[in-house]
Amino acid sequence: MLDIYRQHIQQGIGDLGEYEAEPLRAEDLKQRRKNMRKRRLPHLVADVDGVVAGYAYVVPFRKRPAYRYALKHSIYVHADFRRAGIGRQLLPALIDACAQADYLQMIGYIDSTNAASLRLHEACGFQRVGLLKSVGFKYGQWTDSIMVQRSLGQDTIPLPMA
Repeated sequence: MLDIYRQHIQQGIGDLGEYEAEPLRAEDLKQRRKNMRKRRLPHLVADVDGVVAGYAYVVPFRKRPAYRYALKHSIYVHADFRRAGIGRQLLPALIDACAQADYLQMIGYIDSTNAASLRLHEACGFQRVGLLKSVGFKYGQWTDSIMVQRSLGQDTIPLPMA
C-alpha cells in the first residue's frame, strides 16, 4: 500500500502530488490503519494474485460530533492495475460498507485534472457539489479540487436517535 501511495505522490495523481511534508513511512501507514480499525471505519484492500492492486478507506469528515454521520473517503489504485476495474470494485464496496455501518454521507475531494476519478465517482452516484479553486500547490502550479458527495440513505434522512 505504501508503494501505491508513493506512486500517487510521485506522479501527482489525485489530490496528493507534493502535499506530504515528509515522505510517508511504513510505520505511518500502519498507524493510520490502526486508527481506522480502532474507530471501526471501513478500509478495503483489492488483492490480485497476492499483489495489493488498490485500497480505499474513510476518515471522519470533521472531528466535531455534529458531523459524525459523514465521512471523507480516499481511493488509490496501483499504476499496474489502472483501467483494470479495481476502482469500480473498491468504491462500490466502500459505499456499501459505509452504508451498513449507518453513515449517511460520503464526501471526497478530487484533483480537477483527475478525469478518471471524476468519471468513477459519477458512475458510482457521486455528485459534484463544489469547486475549491487554487487550494493546492504542487509541481510549481496551483491546483483546484472538486468536492463530490453521495448520500448513503434515502432521500429523506431520519433524525438520529438521542
